[in-house]
Amino acid sequence: MTAFFEQPGSRWFNIPAHRPFAEDLAQGLYDALSPIGPEALADAVVLMPTRRGARALADAFIKASDGRAVLPPQMRPLGDLEAGEPPFEPGDLALDLPAAIDPLRRRFELTRLVNELAEHVPGGIASASGALDLAEALGGFFDGLQIEEVDVGDQLASLVDADVADHWRISRTFLEEALRRWPERLRTLGVADVSERRVRLLRRLAEHWTRSPPSGVLVAAGSTGTAPATRALLVAVAQAPRGAVVLPALDQELADKAWAKVDVQHPQGALKRLLDEARIARGDVSVWPASSAPEAGGRWRRRIINEALRPAEETADWLQVIAHLQDEGRKDGINPIAAGLEGLSLVSARTEDEAATTTALLLREALETPGRTAALVTPDQTLARRVTAKLGRWGVVPDSSAGESLAGCRCGVLAGLMARAAVDPVDPVMLLGLLKHPFARLGDSAALEAAALRGPRARSWDELKARVREKAPGALPVAERLETILGGLSWTGEAESPAQAARRTAAAMEALAADGSGGTGELWAGHGGEAMSRLLGGLVREGEALPTVTPRQFADLLAKLMEGETIRSGGATHPRLRILGAIEARLVRADRLVVAGLEEGVWPGGAPLDPFLSRPMRQTLGLPSPERRIGLAAHDFAQAACAPEVILLHTERREGAPSVKSRWLWRLETLARGAGVEIPGRQEVLDWARALDAPGGYEPVKRPSPKPPVADRPTGLFVTRVEALTRDPYAVWARDILRLKALDRPDEQVDVRVRGTAIHAAFERFTLDFPDDLPADAAGRFERLYLEALEAEGMPAEGLARESALAKEAAAWVVDLEHRRRADGRKIHVEKTGHLTVPTAAGAFTVSAKADRIEIGPDGLGHVLDYKTGAPPSAKMVRTGFSPQLTLTAAILAGGGFAEIGRAEPGELTYLTVTGRRPPGREEVRAAPDGDGEKVLVSRDAVDQALAGLVALVERYADPERGYTSRIAPQFVKLYASDYDHLARVLEWSTSGEDGEE
Repeated sequence: MTAFFEQPGSRWFNIPAHRPFAEDLAQGLYDALSPIGPEALADAVVLMPTRRGARALADAFIKASDGRAVLPPQMRPLGDLEAGEPPFEPGDLALDLPAAIDPLRRRFELTRLVNELAEHVPGGIASASGALDLAEALGGFFDGLQIEEVDVGDQLASLVDADVADHWRISRTFLEEALRRWPERLRTLGVADVSERRVRLLRRLAEHWTRSPPSGVLVAAGSTGTAPATRALLVAVAQAPRGAVVLPALDQELADKAWAKVDVQHPQGALKRLLDEARIARGDVSVWPASSAPEAGGRWRRRIINEALRPAEETADWLQVIAHLQDEGRKDGINPIAAGLEGLSLVSARTEDEAATTTALLLREALETPGRTAALVTPDQTLARRVTAKLGRWGVVPDSSAGESLAGCRCGVLAGLMARAAVDPVDPVMLLGLLKHPFARLGDSAALEAAALRGPRARSWDELKARVREKAPGALPVAERLETILGGLSWTGEAESPAQAARRTAAAMEALAADGSGGTGELWAGHGGEAMSRLLGGLVREGEALPTVTPRQFADLLAKLMEGETIRSGGATHPRLRILGAIEARLVRADRLVVAGLEEGVWPGGAPLDPFLSRPMRQTLGLPSPERRIGLAAHDFAQAACAPEVILLHTERREGAPSVKSRWLWRLETLARGAGVEIPGRQEVLDWARALDAPGGYEPVKRPSPKPPVADRPTGLFVTRVEALTRDPYAVWARDILRLKALDRPDEQVDVRVRGTAIHAAFERFTLDFPDDLPADAAGRFERLYLEALEAEGMPAEGLARESALAKEAAAWVVDLEHRRRADGRKIHVEKTGHLTVPTAAGAFTVSAKADRIEIGPDGLGHVLDYKTGAPPSAKMVRTGFSPQLTLTAAILAGGGFAEIGRAEPGELTYLTVTGRRPPGREEVRAAPDGDGEKVLVSRDAVDQALAGLVALVERYADPERGYTSRIAPQFVKLYASDYDHLARVLEWSTSGEDGEE
């Protein structure tokens, strides 16, 4: 058989879409060159689109040689050619070309340029982050000009006429200045844009090979020739004496009528333009020798996919196409549509998380077969990262091209926290993030967390350290060191250069990570640390030229820069599992392909917005339309969908909103339905995904009722805990026996509890300051005391502004209350603690109370009052014993338990509800000496009933078989939520219909 490089006529070849590109290419090269001798294969040069494609080809040569040792060809990526290596040896073609500018340096330089041209930006530049956005758009514009080799010249001046908006005129001025200054800046730096340098390399190489064709075997494979320079090089390769161009998935069976309508949005659009410029007829392209083996299933799959994606103008012929395909199939005795859909299935997931779980299961299932490979193909990097995380549950790490965002690696997270620390240095959530970061070397921070970072936030370092001194003095060195580190982030002015901010951020990171020997551990190590050091170093070098930023703007700028940087995590990956982008998958094939992200706006992605040029302007300049990307994406989809086993994955909802199926998937389904065939589904995989984390059958647990030993049960409780024992004994078991205490949330919002504490503090201070007569400005005094107490509890300034109006109304009501209640000269006691020991059959039991207010009247009666800012217990709750706080407090008073007060017969038992609203307060008497039956209890009767109830309760829980059952009074669930409901798993057993105890 004649070798491909000796074949007369056209040297253009095609590997059909259903064939494994890299494997067929390697097999064809091996079959043609290995018989000549081992050096023949090693001397050949193969140009691939990407470095990953070159690595895939190298792996394919192992299979082509049946595992024997072989020297593969010299494989070079067209997208990353370097001088001084083949095919540029000895390098004289590129010696005078400047080096390519570092991508990060380019971002900074373009941002500097945008800042210098801020006066020509419509609306100006609001921040450094906005300048970065505009710089990236400008970089894309330069790339487009360089790749398409467009010389704008004086054309910009003619783009804007009198009828367009002023925005375009300003954009023209901006672009004219940018086009003049950017090349000058590159020359000053002695570098070139990556795109421009690549184009110049390809052009020189094409010209050199046209003048002096290489004598060795030269193959360009896998490229669609999108850029003019690449097309010129491919033509030069095809014209070389021993050259060949191998195209990926050229459709040679599409009808000529439809081929004529192929445009930039069609999968074959780029290949058609390449062939037209090379003046090669589609019929003159030969099938690559190693791809010519007949495969009926693969052939029909390819036909169906290509026909489904035919130009829109030709879809009216679909019925004729189906009929024609069926006529062809009858000759072989098969249904071509069914044969083509064999091995192809469609899965529609409900949500993005379900799509990731389903994909992970499909990939994991493939690994059950020894030697079987699987790959996910998607342009959605978020989905790719989710799938990587899902695979982690089985200890499987795929070889993923998505990488990781710099913002998500450990060093990036620390940098983001430090940037936020400059905005709000005492933000407790941020401080906890720093203290718990794996790079932090501050010592044990648990005591600092408990003392100062939970509950309402501290408003300054002084307040934070005061809390530490009071509650955990041993943690003070940690707090002081943290204050010193974050103090280095302080800004000297309202706005500064990003360079200064970056320098301080890096210093603070190193100070936090410093160990005893002065080292910084793993801070700058690894891929993430290296990338972060480059980013901060670039900001330090280039940041002086960027717009000044406030602390918050710098945090936003740093976050945006980190999101734009992708790092490769490296490490050991599974040899049979890959996650690929759409372009990378063009040359890589696996036994099973999951093609995901088939939603409009994802695959294909939306046309990018150009802030500088309208569509007509781009056309005038000779720049490609945004729709060309759709055609390239369609080509990648068509090639992936032609693999032997393909699962197409669509997500019905994205980011909570309904999604639209990809146009390609919709066309494929329409074509199949027109033939009376449905694309097979994989419902069982969806069932697996939904069952993977689904709970088991409905088997509600029983209401918990722990039974601790009698010796461990309390022999004394405060009256508030007695209330808990009557409603939710489980809470008493958790708190008073196990000593479990709920942690406050970091930066907890100031809520009803804080108002209640403030009301108590204000009443106490007011009574102590004015025990007898009230001052003239009593309302103002109480109002100030209340607001000061709120501030002391951590209420922020905006909350105090809201509460001030309520405080004024509440203070007026309180002063009126005080005048009325003090009119008879009664003695007032506040915040007093009393104890009373009562005999029971189980032994002595001590009940204690901290009374908000006790008033001893001239008649010797003791009136017990309790302050509330919410709804007080009802009379029925007091009468039935579910709220014995006031009655038991009165019993302690009657028994002489308050040493500073002495014995007193119980008088009124009253709740004072203070809200500041309408009405601003209420006196709600729950028992009185002159009670009138159902509405108000007689005080002595209420007290006797409460004591009797307490004795019965204590004796009941002296029984070792008596458990501390959760929520025995469910009617009070909404009024009194417990901190221990999650521990009692209330949501599980409360739906079983189990009744509470009486």
